[in-house]
Amino acid sequence: MTMSATSSSDTAAGHPSPAESGSAGGTPSGAPAAKAPRRAPRRPSKPDAVLAAAVETARAGLLEVVPADQIGPYAGAAADAERLVTHRFEALRPGYNGWQWYATVARVPRGKVATVCEVGLLPSENAVMAPEWVPWSERVRPEDVAAEEAAEAQERADALAGAAGGGSSGGDAGDGGTATHGDGTPED
Repeated sequence: MTMSATSSSDTAAGHPSPAESGSAGGTPSGAPAAKAPRRAPRRPSKPDAVLAAAVETARAGLLEVVPADQIGPYAGAAADAERLVTHRFEALRPGYNGWQWYATVARVPRGKVATVCEVGLLPSENAVMAPEWVPWSERVRPEDVAAEEAAEAQERADALAGAAGGGSSGGDAGDGGTATHGDGTPED
């Protein structure tokens, strides 16, 4: 018995078998076969009924990786593809205001049991997000550089003034050149 590399579902779905599309002609006239353009999969307008009802299955999948006190109320479901639905729950995790936990569930054709495929944490429309990253060369403005240069010049001037003042250690020069502590009392 010989086994074919393609299944009957491949040929039934319009995919040619290797004998039909092989390099030995492919078409009865010997001309190469023209490939039909691939269409992007269509997103279903409504979720699969079995998967849409699998809210507790989705929550159970989240409970395997997240403590129960961090999973909030159910926020809704969206159909991602045929037999693939993502359920969302409000996140009660500290520091993640406006974020939502998600659990994606799927089922096999003609199956009645939902399986959790993926879980995670995603931002919602009103989530607190970090600002978009900007390279350092674009963040530094001329006035930032000027302020830094002025501060460095002031430090150099203070250092020169301290060296010219006779090397008093640790205090401001008070009246008459007497060194004082930071609170204004004269040094011994």
